[in-house]
Amino acid sequence: MAIDTDQRLALAMTIPGAPVWRLSLEQYHRMIQTGILTDDDPVEFLDGLLVTKMPKNPPHSLATHLTRDALAQVVPAQWYVDAQEPFTTHDSEPESDVLVIRGERRQYHDRHPQAQDVALVVEVADTTLQRDRTLKKRMYARAMIPVYWIINLVERKIEWYAQPFAAEGEADYAQRQEVAEDGTIPVVLDGVEVACLPVRDLLP
Repeated sequence: MAIDTDQRLALAMTIPGAPVWRLSLEQYHRMIQTGILTDDDPVEFLDGLLVTKMPKNPPHSLATHLTRDALAQVVPAQWYVDAQEPFTTHDSEPESDVLVIRGERRQYHDRHPQAQDVALVVEVADTTLQRDRTLKKRMYARAMIPVYWIINLVERKIEWYAQPFAAEGEADYAQRQEVAEDGTIPVVLDGVEVACLPVRDLLP
């Protein structure tokens, strides 16, 4: 079976060019608890690997703040919006640019939110666009995150993904749409559309 360009890129993201040692989530947490890793270390724990976080330029930071603020104004009381904070899956602890979480902040005083607590994940993408379309999309689908947005700063649009599935070692989203700068994007929590946001309000 022929492998298309996107599949080749995804494979390259999956298999490093040199031998690596995969960590368990418990080992990763122990590295934090013992001070081996600190808040100053620019890494994320993705798919059992420590992956370098890319530096953020001003448009990326602005889009993150605009999106967080816009979502905070429309999510119902039983949800809250966070930015660049971790949540936990069985083999990853991504620090997504923006996420909508069930409940209130205080209930997570002794743990990070779990994947089942998260209704929407947003990644702002410029230099990270390929990683967000491959490694992170696959990871979020495997964790059954219901809705995933990529705010694509390169092409000034939002890529919207829904209906995650995982089968035979593969994970992806069954639905995908692209919403242009002059369009609107629905905010869907637990299968209910709670608002609709103009895309241009989320772009720098």
